[in-house]
Amino acid sequence: MMKCVVIYNPNSGKLSNRNDIKKIYKIFENYGYETEIIYTEYKGHAKEITKKLKNVDLLMCAGGDGTLNEVISGNIERKDPILLGHLPLGSVNDVAHMYGMTNNTEKNIVMLLNGKKKNIDVCLINGNPFVYVACIGAYVDISYATPRKLKEKYGRLAYILYGIKQLKQKLKFFNVKYTVDGVSQEKRFSFIFITNSNRVGGMPNIYDDVKLDDNKFEVLMCDIKNKWDIFKALYHLKRKDLDKIPMFTYLKTDNLRLEFDEVPPSWCIDGDELPHDTNIFEIKVNKDNHMMLPAKNINKLFENVDEEDLS
Repeated sequence: MMKCVVIYNPNSGKLSNRNDIKKIYKIFENYGYETEIIYTEYKGHAKEITKKLKNVDLLMCAGGDGTLNEVISGNIERKDPILLGHLPLGSVNDVAHMYGMTNNTEKNIVMLLNGKKKNIDVCLINGNPFVYVACIGAYVDISYATPRKLKEKYGRLAYILYGIKQLKQKLKFFNVKYTVDGVSQEKRFSFIFITNSNRVGGMPNIYDDVKLDDNKFEVLMCDIKNKWDIFKALYHLKRKDLDKIPMFTYLKTDNLRLEFDEVPPSWCIDGDELPHDTNIFEIKVNKDNHMMLPAKNINKLFENVDEEDLS
């Protein structure tokens, strides 16, 4: 039989009771996999496990976006990257929703095992991988600063409740020199979002043209001057008028260099904190990861699609 390992973060959600776990084992067995579930015990554990695995045909990440980030980070550092799959158990699950996953774990497993193997772009910021978003600015720490007890009690609502409390924060402005294709410009920004996703923070379809294999990522830099501008920006994001808004600078590239005039606060990458001690950041694309994905969104999310992908 083939070997599947499921790396499970119990803090991201529950795989429910023993009977449900038995059903999960049975599904994998029906598809020809001998399965092992490994529980994570601390932050960074999923990355360590991934790097050390041997003789594995399929690696499933059972957790939230942060757990998936760890698994992909470990996979990139392997000499022999493993084929990946993602079982969403977190509160927001932006990546999983983009892929076309549901809230039913058993159904998701079947969709993945019946799905398609695709090569996906993974972005790197100073060598640190992020699957779908790296951002900096006021309030972006909500995803990792929201107390766990609040998330366990209220789920996605916890982020809103904590976010309302954090509105007391003042906006911080950054003077940034950004370089794309050898051309440099300098501007002031209060928020920077670097994404490889059409969904961020639970907001779907931010961009129309996101592809997961085009060797590019989307960059949105905002000169939002006050809190009222935040609501105006959200309105325009919904209308997708990115090129018409003076406060937005929108780019699509495969290589970006950002130089701040001073060391900025931590970045938020895939919902977790990325501390640093530098003011210069290089963002590039890594092409070493293959994932099993549900077939239903393949045509929308990939440039390179053949008849087998659509069957």
